[in-house]
Amino acid sequence: MSIGDAIQSLWQGLLDVTSMFVIPDWGALVKLLPVFLVIGVIGPLMSLIILFWIIYLVGRPRAPLPEDPLPVAAPRDADGRPIFPSGEPYCYRDGLIHPPNARRCDICRDDLSVRCPKCEVVRPASISTCGNCGLELRMRPAPLVVRRAAPPPGGASAA
Repeated sequence: MSIGDAIQSLWQGLLDVTSMFVIPDWGALVKLLPVFLVIGVIGPLMSLIILFWIIYLVGRPRAPLPEDPLPVAAPRDADGRPIFPSGEPYCYRDGLIHPPNARRCDICRDDLSVRCPKCEVVRPASISTCGNCGLELRMRPAPLVVRRAAPPPGGASAA
């Protein structure tokens, strides 16, 4: 065997190996078409659907917490007179502190009053600006925090 024949057989072997990659077996590739379809089309679509679903779950609007619309009895001083906090609407006749943005008493139907937090002047709750100092008081309901009163049934809470 000569050097030319050895180079020729080496070259032919190299061409046979590269022909498997350059000229593919189309029958085998057609059989793999469903796999390519799942990986290339359905996989990205499913991942996009799952991504949008997670974004919706994280950013969806939540139902507001219910606010307590009932008025609360005002604390009393040593003489028995009600003590009303400044900046909150109250009814002096009934001795009740009402929730923010209330304008009329639920019991006696009188207009509520508000004591200015800055200058302590009493004004009607329907007026948002203090006539004495000019403080504009916009009342917003405080957020309701719900806590469990006791550990869950069946024992102490988990640490």
